[in-house]
Amino acid sequence: MNAYLDYNPDVFRGKTVLLPCDDPEWSNFTKYFAQKFEALGLKKLISTSYAANSKPKDINYLPTLFEIESPEFDEGKTQSQGKIFTLSKDRTGDGIINVNDLEWSYLEGDGDFGSDEIKALRDEADIIITNPPFSLFKEFLAWIIEADKKFVIVGNQNAITYKEVFPLIKENKIWLGKGFHRSQAHFYTPYVPQSKWIEQEGDHIVRVAGVQWFTNMDHGRRHEPLALMTQADNIKFSKHKEIKGFGYKTYDNYDGIEVPFTDAIPSDFEGVMGVPITFLTKYNPDQFELVGFWNTGKAGEQVGASQTEAISAGKPIVWNGPTVNGETKYFRILIRFKKAGR
Repeated sequence: MNAYLDYNPDVFRGKTVLLPCDDPEWSNFTKYFAQKFEALGLKKLISTSYAANSKPKDINYLPTLFEIESPEFDEGKTQSQGKIFTLSKDRTGDGIINVNDLEWSYLEGDGDFGSDEIKALRDEADIIITNPPFSLFKEFLAWIIEADKKFVIVGNQNAITYKEVFPLIKENKIWLGKGFHRSQAHFYTPYVPQSKWIEQEGDHIVRVAGVQWFTNMDHGRRHEPLALMTQADNIKFSKHKEIKGFGYKTYDNYDGIEVPFTDAIPSDFEGVMGVPITFLTKYNPDQFELVGFWNTGKAGEQVGASQTEAISAGKPIVWNGPTVNGETKYFRILIRFKKAGR
């Protein structure tokens, strides 16, 4: 959140923040905004959870002591209904509004974000912040876009490649946030995963690669220009063996050059360049223009007689490429330097 606060210290002031897809008793999302309620100048905080009997069956669900010891506790409802936590006033009378003032009750339904009950909360909110189920990322993003809300959500990096997502990025309607160093996140999980990504066995902390924040809220780090070398200097000094001493290869099926590393983008190249999707973590819309996105496979979905024609026609995504010397490359974002009047 610091990236947004640095850019605009009042970004949350007077706003209602909704944290859906959450388990408020455990959630660091809820704790953060509840503890900083007054400092951020929030109007209201709403946090909701999903019902226990709607979750995977191999999770051994037990209510927290917070819930059990509350007069609101209902042994039947705790399994079948979600919960809602709200914060808007000094309930304890100690003169400050913080996590101790959270009020809660059971939802009427299970807390599914697609339900009318949660949609009503979405419509009430100004900003939506959460870690939605990755498997439902497209549906969740559409749910937010439908209501035209500000948001900051967690998603898998490959969501960039979805045909429902990249056009929004190209049109500058959404972009990547900041916060996951080297695109790696750490999550607590109630599962006992058998995975090389386990960080702390006893604490169920897992490390997941390729994770990003997606947002439509501006932050200053998004406008930091990328410092780059010229073509000649890259060929002479690049730390990448693919570039140093060799230069840049052209695509077999498109008039552009292959740039396999973001820091190897040549500062003096005026044409179109294909870069990896990780480029978007450094993307400055004042410096670069997103021309399109080049996906692999799905030849039947290719638009136009060739990739060049499709891209020239303004299609945000083209298929069946890219290739260099007959070798197919992974997804590429096509970019060029921004010029006045274009």
